[in-house]
Amino acid sequence: MRLEPGQLRGLTAELRSRTELELKRDIQLAARAFGRVTRSSWFPDAGSIVNGDDTAALRSADGYTLFAAEGMRPEFVANDPWFSGFCSVLVNVNDIAAMGGRPWAVVDVLFVGDSGAERVLEGIAAASELLGVPVVGGHTARVSGATGLAVAVLGRARELIRGDGAKPGHTLVAAVDLRGAFRGAGGNFNAATTASASKLRSALAVLPELAEAGIARAGKDISMAGTCGTLLMLLETSGVGAELELERLPAPPDVDPLRWLTAFPSFGFVLAVESDAVDAVCSRFDAAGVAAAAVGHVTSSRTLELRACGERELYWDLSRAPLTGFGP
Repeated sequence: MRLEPGQLRGLTAELRSRTELELKRDIQLAARAFGRVTRSSWFPDAGSIVNGDDTAALRSADGYTLFAAEGMRPEFVANDPWFSGFCSVLVNVNDIAAMGGRPWAVVDVLFVGDSGAERVLEGIAAASELLGVPVVGGHTARVSGATGLAVAVLGRARELIRGDGAKPGHTLVAAVDLRGAFRGAGGNFNAATTASASKLRSALAVLPELAEAGIARAGKDISMAGTCGTLLMLLETSGVGAELELERLPAPPDVDPLRWLTAFPSFGFVLAVESDAVDAVCSRFDAAGVAAAAVGHVTSSRTLELRACGERELYWDLSRAPLTGFGP
């Protein structure tokens, strides 16, 4: 990603002030209510369940059952009902992949409001077919006002990529599918709806392959918090910091840095890997047509520092201000 000298300070300030990042602070409500680690009274042999990751990982005899859910913002559903339905499945599948898993099935909760419900379901069906993940149930009810949508997903994993496994000395790798374009004037970079099923599924398969090879130590999928905000959540749960080289980030040519750093890429992940595994990780993504590069390293600090054009700026100090509240 290209930046100009002197641009970093203002860019960092804008990134810190984004509403999408501020909304992640609301997760502190869940952190206070439920805590970091819990156990099932009904299945004590399942071991500890760690909150604060992309997906709940429930231990089973042959690995892990993964369970996650996402709700779509009402304005998104109203403004782009088909794509909101598509994304409701896509983001859940990304959460499963971020944990090193393969998606199994989804269920939806649809509150049918004044308009858009049929288009929402058409988008869900399109994503289900393209990604190969069946819709197996859900709940539908009629309400007055806006249509509402949430989707939950099940997956399976043999080995995990956790959000709390980053250690000082690990190299940060960003992997993003650049074979797409922004959808409208917003922050959705769409590399999914025009892709073939084989391309999407082969790209998603890289994550569980890395987990099973033991060469991805930690990771998260890039959410609406943007690249920096997503990395910050990974650092928070791991109790570490990082230095991020913005100019090394895979990006479309001549893209506006602020727009790209706050975008939701339909396929985007940040991973922490051992330095001697970087080439192997990047080559696996490259074989699937996904751009990947080493973009920084993990430090022992609790800060995230951004670098570009020989300059550096402090993005966040987790020792002073937690984001989600799910620290170590």
